[in-house]
Amino acid sequence: MQGIKAYAAVAKETASPRDLESLLLLKAAFKLQAVYDGWTDQPHGLDDAVLYNRRLWTVFLDSVCDETSALPVSIRQNIANIGIYVMTETFSLMTNPKPAQLVPLININRELAAGLRGNG
Repeated sequence: MQGIKAYAAVAKETASPRDLESLLLLKAAFKLQAVYDGWTDQPHGLDDAVLYNRRLWTVFLDSVCDETSALPVSIRQNIANIGIYVMTETFSLMTNPKPAQLVPLININRELAAGLRGNG
């Protein structure tokens, strides 16, 4: 985890916005994956991981709902639709947590991060 933090600090100074978004999505996926991997009756770190992911997606949703966004409307709409799904799943996870609910959130974050890096 220290290596990720060190890389993140350097990336913030040198990364493009797409690279930074990718890194943040991967961080969210990492946090959610850690909860999934260590799931118990009282999953350790669930609240923190879900809160981080929710805040990240709130920023994405705010960005794509901004009329001054440079993104094409179709891409903004797709991101908004994914964001609504993420928020719905997050609420469900917070009210009735089950480990399987983490899997789509992890996959969405990883796939979008790969797409932002040009690997998708």
